[in-house]
Order: sequence, then structure tokens, then C-alpha cells
Amino acid sequence: MEIQEKQKDSFSDSESVGGSSTTATRVGYSGPLSGQLISGKRNSSKKSARFKDEDECYVEITLDVRDDSVSVQNIRGGDSETAYLASQLEKRHSFGSQLSFKLKQVSQELKRMTSSKRFDKVNRTKSGAARALKGLKFMTKNVGSEGWSEVQARFNELAVNEMLPKSRFGQCIGMKETSEFAGELFDALSRRRGITSSSITEAELHGFWEQITDQSFDSRLQTFFDMVDKDADGRITEEEVQEIIALSASANKLSKIQERAQEYAAMIMEELDPDNLGHVELFNLEMLLLQAPNKSTNLAGDSRVLSHLLSQKLVPTKEYNPIKRCYRGLRYFVEDNWKRIWVVALWLSICAGLFTWKFIQYKHRAVFDVMGYCVTTAKGAAETLKFNMALILLPVCRNTITWLRTKTKLGVAVPFDDNINFHKVIAFGIAIGVGLHAGAHLTCDFPRLLHAKDDEYEPMEPYFGEKRPDDYWWFVKGTEGWTGVVMLVLMAIAYTLAQPWFRRSKLNLPKTLKKLTGFNAFWYSHHLFVIVYVLFIIHGYFLYLSKEWYKRTTWMYLAVPVLLYACERLIRAFRSGYKTVRISKVAVYPGNVLALHMSKPQGFKYTSGQYIFVNCSDVSPFQWHPFSITSAPGDDYLSIHIRTLGDWTSQLKVIFSKVCQPPSADQSGLQRADTAQPRMPRLLIDGPYGAPSQDYKNYDVLLLVGLGIGATPIISIIKDVLNNIKQQKEIEEGMQGESGAKNEQRRHFATKRAYFYWVTREQGSFEWFKGVMDEVAENDRDGVIELHNYCTSVYEEGDARSALITMLQSLQHAKSGVDIVSGTRVKTHFARPNWRNVFKHVALKHDNERVGVFYCGVHGLDGQLRRLAQDFSRKTTTKFDFHKENF
Repeated sequence: MEIQEKQKDSFSDSESVGGSSTTATRVGYSGPLSGQLISGKRNSSKKSARFKDEDECYVEITLDVRDDSVSVQNIRGGDSETAYLASQLEKRHSFGSQLSFKLKQVSQELKRMTSSKRFDKVNRTKSGAARALKGLKFMTKNVGSEGWSEVQARFNELAVNEMLPKSRFGQCIGMKETSEFAGELFDALSRRRGITSSSITEAELHGFWEQITDQSFDSRLQTFFDMVDKDADGRITEEEVQEIIALSASANKLSKIQERAQEYAAMIMEELDPDNLGHVELFNLEMLLLQAPNKSTNLAGDSRVLSHLLSQKLVPTKEYNPIKRCYRGLRYFVEDNWKRIWVVALWLSICAGLFTWKFIQYKHRAVFDVMGYCVTTAKGAAETLKFNMALILLPVCRNTITWLRTKTKLGVAVPFDDNINFHKVIAFGIAIGVGLHAGAHLTCDFPRLLHAKDDEYEPMEPYFGEKRPDDYWWFVKGTEGWTGVVMLVLMAIAYTLAQPWFRRSKLNLPKTLKKLTGFNAFWYSHHLFVIVYVLFIIHGYFLYLSKEWYKRTTWMYLAVPVLLYACERLIRAFRSGYKTVRISKVAVYPGNVLALHMSKPQGFKYTSGQYIFVNCSDVSPFQWHPFSITSAPGDDYLSIHIRTLGDWTSQLKVIFSKVCQPPSADQSGLQRADTAQPRMPRLLIDGPYGAPSQDYKNYDVLLLVGLGIGATPIISIIKDVLNNIKQQKEIEEGMQGESGAKNEQRRHFATKRAYFYWVTREQGSFEWFKGVMDEVAENDRDGVIELHNYCTSVYEEGDARSALITMLQSLQHAKSGVDIVSGTRVKTHFARPNWRNVFKHVALKHDNERVGVFYCGVHGLDGQLRRLAQDFSRKTTTKFDFHKENF
């Protein structure tokens, strides 16, 4: 290669022009395009660098060099990359005596770049520029959105002797959660400015703030490059890449990437340093960033016109007329909740009718003259208690509910999915009834009777005896009294421990009291209902004011429900007795998830989305816990995944961990047992039972959303959808006989497209269903199932803290087809989904179709998804039916 230079002027470290003197100022540089230069006065030069290769082809660049700027005069030869690199020289710089050396270095880089075939041309289109502006943001909507005034206020709080220590820099700028990353950013900004102190002043902090909030992509790129380039020599070595990978992985809680930082650093160097120079520079990093694909959920394949129209249609329109606004809100509420409304209205009507009937009946009896409205209120409340104590058993008759929703058409009008919620509503009605009944007796009836005059008491003698009761103890010691008091205490205990803050141990209580809460406390206290029902029948038989047997109606209310519930429990006990399963595989995954694969009992049939109850006598011979089935009906095994959150599940994990062996190198999970061990814990199962998710077969399109372990019923649906679609395709192609069973299956399975969004906080969670993800990616040739994994521990796309993870993900997926975050073939998205865009995507894809939205996960997101489903159903031709799993 031949290099020719033409230079008109020479530069020195100090020169005087027109009586004024300019002293050379040294600045640190990073990269070949922003080198260490010297500033002078209105001096200019033109340099021409020509590159000669083996074929005698030249790339000639003519530069106009002045004291404060460089402009490209002419470019001969080369391509768009050459022009791009040359254009970087037009930035304002200060110059020095090493200008000639720097131009030679630029020339060498141009030569190497144009000869390398490792990269496609850098994307300088509008879309590429738009993507670049979204990238490498140090200040995002979650960090630094307050502005300088808030940062300044925090500086005043955190400063020590008017100096901000490096250890508090992250907290000051809003990066408190990633203090290590903030520390590296502090060092990079300090190196750029020649600051060697570990503390900065407010003015220096303001300079830092202006740089990291700079909207220029080039500025953000330079800052990021400085973070990696710790020795400020303008080059990034493999060791420096490894350090920044480990730092980024730590900031995003990606432990597996952190462990393989050396391997990924070598992969980046292989890509960016094809000539084995041992380093990469700024333009290499920029090209990789600009070529990184946009991973966000987008509408690239949809019509922009339709998308725009839909966006306008979904804009909320404010109704200024309060009457119309209330009417519209009421109409929407009735449309969305009409099943619940009529059931609750019927229940309230029956309760009101029973109360009124008994109230009027006792108002015309002699006791009313003594006890007044107190006795009518007590007896009216007692009648509703009889009804509700009978009704509360029906929603927990799981076999009956499953049969009704599966074998009948009642599900069209009856919200079977709300059975547990209705159980809670009835419990609240019982609490009100108990309060009215006991309160009226203790505070009104009995005092009136004790203080009644002799002539007033005379009509009461047939009920209370000739001798008037002396005190309260007379009422308490009687059968009617002590049974009522005991029932009241037992009901209060069960009702209190069933509340979420006690059942899930959310209260900060002393250790001694905390042991009395949790699921075990809820489970055992709830089974006090057996004693309560016995006492309730006794209490209802020994009545003060009713002596005829046919007027003691408590047993009449309870007979059928109690008999039905007793049969349910007998069926469960009998069925679980012969449904002992053999454990075939156990895996303990990251995130404290226990996966159990077991044999199918003979004749065991289920539908994806259903759940079973599991009992392990080694933990507790009495407790049964529900878990969603994760295997598909077509699988030859039965599987469940259990998140160890409570006391029972934690003990179960410990027991299975003791009998398992560590995994081999190619197996996932912490411990496994692929064959039966000599002493494998004995499991009993009961079920299957119906759940909202099992209705997925009624829809052509599915939108499946799972949060964390809430993906368990969704995974079974995904596997079943894939299996059934493959079977139907075989039927359509005539590869199987047209049997009646196959035709029936074809009619009942309507799903043709499924979208699955799995959102989890931990990278290790993807191990749970890695096999399923890979199976779908491998077998779903027609793109029937669209998988989207989201890891919320990783910062959103565009954040500088996740930029390197994005680059690694793109390189690794292009190289091996495997995602570095999930370890599957499905690329992982970062942060949380934009759910409105998700619904918009589905609505545009499936116009005039019904979409079943199935959600399983913790409370919080269900309200947002329900509102979006309702909003899109009203304002588009796509109808979204929302179903929430009781999780």
C-alpha cells in the first residue's frame, strides 16, 4: 500500500499569529476519528490520502484541514462505508503535531474496512437512523426523567463537603438499582475530562449530566465506548469487552451470561476483528449497533393505514353529557358482567325474600310484644343463614362444577369460573347474617326478656319456663347458647385466617404469631367447618321459640348440599386411592421450581388447562394442593410444575431433592431422577378439575398470557394446539381415515392461530419449559403459534445497560439459532410488553374474528388485560373474550 501526503502548513505545539499566542492543549481521545490533536489559529491545510491495493485501485480522500474543523473536499473510489468514515473527520477537533500520524491511521482503517467482507454496509437509512436514536440511552423514562433540578436537589442531599462521592453517583442520577454500572459510567466520564478524584463538584456533575442526557447518538456511542475503553487508548481489547459483558449481565441479573462472559467476548472479537488485530474501534461498534435487529413487538407486517385508523379509533373520546356518560358506563358494565349480575341478583333476592318472610311471620306472634323488632331481625337473619350455610357448599363441589361446565350448556349463562369468588361472597353474607342474628339476641332480645314485667313475660312461659331467666348465663349455658358461642368463635377463626394477608403471610408479625398464619393455618382452620355444621344442626333443633319439629327447618336446608358435598369427598377419597402415580422424572429448576413427570393412571382423561390435586403423605397425609397440568392430553405422561413458595411446597422440594441425583452436563435443572428410585416419595392425585383455560377450543384465535409460573396451564394448551393442528392437517390431506372420532375432533377444535406471551423476572425461569419452546420452534412450520418471551430483569430496548446484551443476542442467534437469554430458539424480548400494542397487533391480524384471551398469573395485570379486551372489542370488529385463571 502506498500513502502520499500533501501538506501546505506545518504545526507546532506553540505558535504565534498576528501577535497572539496559542498554546497547545492536550485532550484524551478514544478511537481513530477523535484523536489527540492541537488547536491553533486559522491555520489550514489540505491533505490527500490515497490507498493503493494489489490491483492498483485507489481510494483518494482530499481534506480541508483548519484550526477548528475538517471538511471532506473530494472522495475518489471506495463505497458508502468509505464516505461514512471520511465524514466523521468533519467533526470539530483540536490538532497537534501528530496529525500526520492520525491521518495515516485513518487511512489504514479505511483500507482495512473496505477490504473486509464481514459486515454488510452500515445502515444509514431513515429506519436505521431512527433505530440508532432509540439506542444507547443512559437516561430513559425510568431513569433521569426528572430533569437537572431534581438531580441538583439530590446532589445537595448526598454531597459531602460539597463533593459528590462516586459511591453515591448512581443514586444521584437515578441509577440506584445498578450502582456498579453507574460507577463505571462515572469513571468513563471522569477519564474524558481528566478527573482523577473519586468525588466531583456540582459543576462537574452538571457536565456529566449534560453528556449522558445528550440526545445525539454519536455522543451516546462515544460515552459507551469510553466505558469499555478503560485505558483511553481508542481501542477495545478482548479483556475490556469481557469486563463490560460481565458488568452488563450483572446489571440485568443475567447470571448465565455473566458466567460465559469470556466466551461471548471471544465471539464479539471474532466478529469485529476479522484481521486479528487484537482490538476493535469505535466504527466497528457503531456498525454492530446499527445492524442489530429491532426486537420489539411491532406491526411491520400490517398495513400502516389500518394501523393508523385503528389508533385513531382507540383514542378515548370524552362524553361531556353526564347522563350519557353514566349510561354508557352502566351499559358497558352490564355487557361485561351480566352473568355475574343475574346470579348475584338472584342470590340477593332469595336472601331478601327469606328475611322478609320470617320478619313478617314473627311480627304477628306474641313474642313481638316483648322483644319487638329485635326478634324479627334475629329470626330473619337466621333464615338467610340457613340458606347461605347450605349454598356455600355448592361452589366448592369441584366434581359437580366440572361436570356441569363440561357436559351441559349452562356455562352460557352461569359463570362457573367465578365459583371461588361466589364462595367468598356467600361467606361475606354469612358474616352479615351472624352479626345481625347474634347482635340482635345479645344486645336486644335477651335484655328485653330479662327486664320484662310479669304480665309481659306470661306469654313467654311456654318457651322459657315459668321462672324468668335471671341473667345472661342462663342463655349461655343452654344448648342453644353454647352451640351459638362456639360456632361464632370457630367461624371467626376460619374467616380471619382465610383472608389473603393471613393466608399468604403478608403481615409482619412476630415469629411466634407468624407460625399461626400461612396456608397450613388456613387449610386446617377451614376444616373446622365440620364441627360448625354439626353444631349448626344442633343449634337449629333446640330453638327457644319453635317447638314443632316441622318448624325446625335447619336440617331441611342442609340435607341436600351436605349429602352432595359428602359424596364429593367420598369420590375424591376413593378415586385418589387407586390413582397412585409412579414418578418417572424429577427436575429442580432455577427459581425454586419442581417439575414432576409421572405415569398416567388407567382411564385418566383430561383437557389442557385443567388442574389436579396432589397429596404427598411424606409431607402431610391430609393436605391436597391444586396444580395446573403442563402436559398435553396426547402425551404419554402426566406433568406438573410446582413453584416452592409456601411451607408445603418447600417441604415437597426438600423430600424429592434427597432422592435425586445431580444432572449430567447436557441436562437442565439442578437435580434429576429419570428412573424410579428405591424410595421415591408416594404421590396421590385427584382430578382432573375444570378451569377457565379449558375453554380455549371454542376460539379460532388465542391470545395466551402467562406471568412466571402462571404459564403452566398455557404450556399445556400450546402443546395441545400444536398436536391438534398437526392431526387436523393430516386429516385434511387424507393421511388418516375419516373416522367418526376424527371428524368429531375436527369439529370441536377450532383454534387456527395462537399468540403466547410469557413474562418472567428471572433468566433461569426459561429452563422450566425450554423443551416445549424448542419443540414448537422446530415443528411449527406454518407459524401457527407465535411465541414471545419477555425477561423483565433486562432493561428495555434502547437502554445503554442492555445494549451489549442486545448485540450479543443478535450475534449468537445469527450464529447458532439459540437465544443467549432463554437458551431456546425463541428470541427473548426485554422489559415488559406494551399490551396495547399486543392487542392492536392481534386485532389487525384477525379482523371480524373472536379471540380468546386467557391469562394466568398474579393479580394486577388481569385488570389491565380485561380493560384492553373490552376496549378493543367495542371499538374494533375483533371481539376479545377475557378469561382469568384462579391463580
